[in-house]
Amino acid sequence: MKILLLHGGPGSTFEYLEALEAPLAGAGLEFYFYDQLGSYHSDQPDAPELWEIPRFVEEVEQVRQALQLDATNFYLYGQSWGGILAMEYALQYQRHLKALIVSNMMASIPAYNEYAQRTLMPSMDQDALKEIRRLEAEGKHEDPRYLELLIPHHYEKHLLRMPQSQWPEAILRTFAHMNAAIYVPMQGPSELGASGKLLDWDRTKDIHKIAVPTLVIGAEHDTMDPAHLRWMAGEFPRGRYHHCPNGSHLAMWDDEKIYMDGLLRFVNDVEAKLV
Repeated sequence: MKILLLHGGPGSTFEYLEALEAPLAGAGLEFYFYDQLGSYHSDQPDAPELWEIPRFVEEVEQVRQALQLDATNFYLYGQSWGGILAMEYALQYQRHLKALIVSNMMASIPAYNEYAQRTLMPSMDQDALKEIRRLEAEGKHEDPRYLELLIPHHYEKHLLRMPQSQWPEAILRTFAHMNAAIYVPMQGPSELGASGKLLDWDRTKDIHKIAVPTLVIGAEHDTMDPAHLRWMAGEFPRGRYHHCPNGSHLAMWDDEKIYMDGLLRFVNDVEAKLV
């Protein structure tokens, strides 16, 4: 059983996924972290034309070939943006997959933006939200005040549910190593929704074509709508949903035991042909 892990972002790094290292190793699984092209531990070319979904998909296929993974052993895991990439890979190359794991990622950016507008923003402190929106409108995403507002009013509620002073060192490294030259053009500069190249990305009408066993992981306090993630699991012909009741977007950190129990149970059930 070999798991290739696709990190989020785009332009983030594998480092925040280090939460999975001990549980996967303890279960005897072979797993591979890697930074996608443009991310901190890989080459970072100044080539905006490279930051397109089809090229990222072909990159994953090149990595698969180099690692000699195939349908007898290849589990593909994608978290956040990595979930988009994993679904796109499966739609083109599922013949090489044994199973798919989509963590904390909806199948539609328009639906994600709608959830942010309908649910996440109304639940925020409205004075803080108003100031955040003003700073965004003025293009002041690099203003220290912007992050000062986002951390307590958004990040600590929906990204990682613990005080920033307690964030694991791997999370701090990930933030320090983020490549905005990829993140901003694709995701957009706002942390309250997407506005870049991914703005219209939507695979809700296509995921039923992914026939390999598929696990969808969601969390109660995520930026991603848990109801949508449950729906996704039902669309995959061999889908399963796993919910983390205390987790956020990084549920592998703030609801670790439940997160890993569900992930490892899925792998074991696939091996036992129960999915």
